[in-house]
Amino acid sequence: MITVRPAAARGATRLDWLDSRHSFSFAEYFDPDHMGFGPLRVINDDRIAGGGGFGMHGHRDMEIVTWMIEGALRHGDSLGNGSVIRAGEVQRMSAGTGIRHSEINDSPAQSVHLLQIWIVPDTDGLQPGYEQTMVEAAAKRGRLAPVAGPPGTGAAVTIRQDATILATALEPGETARHALRPRRRAWVQVAQGGMAVNGTTLGPGDGAALEGESALDLAGVPGGGEALVFDLP
Repeated sequence: MITVRPAAARGATRLDWLDSRHSFSFAEYFDPDHMGFGPLRVINDDRIAGGGGFGMHGHRDMEIVTWMIEGALRHGDSLGNGSVIRAGEVQRMSAGTGIRHSEINDSPAQSVHLLQIWIVPDTDGLQPGYEQTMVEAAAKRGRLAPVAGPPGTGAAVTIRQDATILATALEPGETARHALRPRRRAWVQVAQGGMAVNGTTLGPGDGAALEGESALDLAGVPGGGEALVFDLP
């Protein structure tokens, strides 16, 4: 069964520097029918204007994954990490017992587009941690690239949960398949453009929950697109 979460149905936070769309309940947006999907708790589709950003703030007991789509964001945190996250990179913060961080768009003109994802870890009170790496375009072109997953799975960054995030970029005529083990579920989130999932076409910002399926068959649509696939317990 596939259940589409249309982009236009998501919650929204709009500030002079931020346009954020929430697939699940977040901050002041509350929808009891959309509280998460398995351990997947948050997908925020954020566009941050030049000069804007999130000042220093804290998190606990959450695996926070940022998938950069456009632009660059300056990161700083209470662990002493300081970096710039650029389009094509993935960042993972394990909040664990507590971490504070900031994310600022230093560009005076270019906006930033990203997906921020929260996944509930399998254990509370873990040691905070940080990773950041580039996912090359060729790794996801016409295939599924594991960008986040449990230790030992070979994903670009590690998360402490039995969940895997895969990225794919498909042009018209290209396909990719992801098999699901029994009793697994999946979420697909379109990051850019569009994509067909098990025969259902999704547009920009659309998401879809899949339950009771043995595989995901993804296909490129006119104009192409990029999506994240979440393989979840």
